[in-house]
Amino acid sequence: MTLLNSTFAYSPPQDSQYIWEKFDPEIDKRIAFRKVVLNQDLPLIHNWMNQPHVIPFWNLALDLEAMQKHLEKALADNHQTLYIGCLDGVPMSYWEAYWVTGDIVAKAYEFHPEDRGIHLLIGEPSFLGKGYALPLLRAMTEFLFQHSATEKVIAEPDIRNSKMIHVFTRCGFELQREIELPDKHAALMFCDRQSF
Repeated sequence: MTLLNSTFAYSPPQDSQYIWEKFDPEIDKRIAFRKVVLNQDLPLIHNWMNQPHVIPFWNLALDLEAMQKHLEKALADNHQTLYIGCLDGVPMSYWEAYWVTGDIVAKAYEFHPEDRGIHLLIGEPSFLGKGYALPLLRAMTEFLFQHSATEKVIAEPDIRNSKMIHVFTRCGFELQREIELPDKHAALMFCDRQSF
């Protein structure tokens, strides 16, 4: 997959709420990302973080008030941007796109100042097991590579999360090594622009 030959990517209209959207013919759906809006998205994200398939890997099964404080802090953090991922306009996933500079993972490897990273979850149980994770990840990775100085996108999924490690691998991310982070034992993975 190359950015230059991506015939399905397009910029949203000026009045669109989405910052990036594209039609993916493999799943016959429109993938779109919009920035998290606290008052609008708090109940949604709170619900997703308390789903059984999310709890072991995110450790954010908080009550609503604590989740609001967590999101307020995350939204105020200028090294990351929070997104809601949608399929055909339906919100179903949560994303954190971050600059490695300023993140704890910067201690794990010799990073370039323009390196980006991704955290993600599919929150809605009805969207699980349907092959959506890979097209969504490809779309977000492509979006991050729109920043022309970014040559590498990284991920550090929990080492226990073999399904997501497999999805990252299929998207072009390569396992570098296992690393210890404050909240998990992780697989450090890189996706270089050229290989993507």
